[in-house]
This record gives sequence, structure tokens and C-alpha cells, in this order.
Amino acid sequence: MQPLSNQPALRPRLPEWLKVKMPGGPRYIELKELMRHRQLHTVCEEAHCPNIGECWERGTATFMVLGDICTRRCHYCAVTTGRPAGLDLQEPARVADTVRQMGLRYCVITSVNRDDLPDGGAFIFAACIRQVRDKAPGCKVEVLVPDFAGSRSALAKVLDACPDVLNHNIESVRRVFPRVRPKGDYQLSLDLLAQVKAAPGVVTKSGIIVGMGESRDEVVETMSDLRAAGCDLLTIGQYLRPSAKHLPIDRFYTPQEFDELREAGLALGFSHVASGPLVRSSYHADEQHEAAATIRV
Repeated sequence: MQPLSNQPALRPRLPEWLKVKMPGGPRYIELKELMRHRQLHTVCEEAHCPNIGECWERGTATFMVLGDICTRRCHYCAVTTGRPAGLDLQEPARVADTVRQMGLRYCVITSVNRDDLPDGGAFIFAACIRQVRDKAPGCKVEVLVPDFAGSRSALAKVLDACPDVLNHNIESVRRVFPRVRPKGDYQLSLDLLAQVKAAPGVVTKSGIIVGMGESRDEVVETMSDLRAAGCDLLTIGQYLRPSAKHLPIDRFYTPQEFDELREAGLALGFSHVASGPLVRSSYHADEQHEAAATIRV
């Protein structure tokens, strides 16, 4: 047997600023039981989000619809890849019932990629938005959508349901993008955000993961590309390798570097930039939306 010391490490030792407490508070346990009872998935769990303890204790979670099997294999993502089985048409109602039961004033709904469906699952997003509006009318709705393989009609279905925020994560810079998202397209993602911005009343949002081989200048260039597409809100967070099968971590950005990227984003004209080692696309999403309240759309 090969000595343990010679085994390749899953990731280098985490800096102190990336260490978090294990989840397990009473609100976390309550929400976990509720999700299982409603037969719902959360991206918090499926993507191994480091903020799950903090967010669930605040009573917030990101619902992941359209199942838990993704048709794409992005090299940074922990969500299971495979062939999805069927479609749950009752899922939007269960999401809305859970939002009402939790008393949420802000909810985030995302999904796996469903390239097996004609519209990529856009009609389920639209149904979720309308169900939440009906059952929890005081709750704001943010959707974090895939690229729908570039289908403008699919995206229009979601926009017709009038989400408060439409988020689509660019994830990486132009040069690195094909390596980490081989079934996606950098320009297509920018075009999607531009199409959303053309719709009245919708705030646009995107996110970047750093530490996957990009340079700082490339991050700023991507931020500039997002602003040119009309993106209002931005999140920037550190890549953490989910398993040995995934892309290795290139490097850890320091808290100071994240602060500098936040300032660069604000200088480019974003209404709000959440930038930090543990920031993820839905982290304190309600606070970001409040910061965008004065945007003229």
C-alpha cells in the first residue's frame, strides 16, 4: 500500500478565513426536515455550500427544482451528472407551500441543467414564480437560471412570470471558461443577461468563482463584460474543490484581494458587489436586492 503521505491531497490546507463551523443548529435541523418532508432539493446541500449553516439558521435557502441530476458536467460543480428521470409537475406547488410555511420574504429558486427538455425546464421556473406569488404574495422571487442552450423563447417564459431578480452565473473568465464549463459558452451567457436587461422591471445578477486558473486582470475584464451586458448585481467567491474528480484549486485569494475586487466592481458601476472567500451566488441575496431597489429599470 502506498504511504498516506504520498497520496495527492484533495485540496491544500484551508486558510483560516475559509474555515466555518459545522451546521447543526435548531433552525438548520428544522429546515432540513421540512425539505425532506416536502421532497425538495436545495443547492445548498447538492453543491456543498460552505454557508449552509449560517443561511439555514437565518431561515433562508435556495430551492433547486427540476430534480437533482444535471445533464452537464461542469468541472467545478458537485451536483450529480447523469440522465434525469421524468419531471415533477407538482414541484412548483410544493416550493410555494414551503415558502409560505417558512414565512419567507425573499426566496431563490435555481435548477440543474435539463438539456433533455425542449425548453430546458423554463416552464417549471415560471410555474414556481407564479405559485409563490399566489401563495406568498409578500415574498420577492429571485431565479438563478441555466443558459437554456441559448433559447430566447425559453428565457422569455421565465421573464413573462416577472421574477424580481434574474441571476445567471458566468462563473469564470473567457479564457478559462471552456475548460471549466465545456457545454456552456461565455458569449451566450453574456447575451442571455443582455436579453434579460431588455425586459422591463427585472434586476440582473451574475457570479464569478475565482481560484480556477484565471488572473486578476481577467476577472476585472469579465466584470467589465458583465457591465456591458447590463448586469446590476455581482457575487465573487472562492472556488473550493468538491472532490478529486474536479478541477484542482489554482490558488486562494486573500480577503484583501476580495475587497479590492469589490471596489473594482463598484467602480465599474455595479449597484452591489458581494465579494468574499465564502460568498456564493445566493449568499444574502435579499440584501443584494435591497441594494438594487434604486436601479432605474
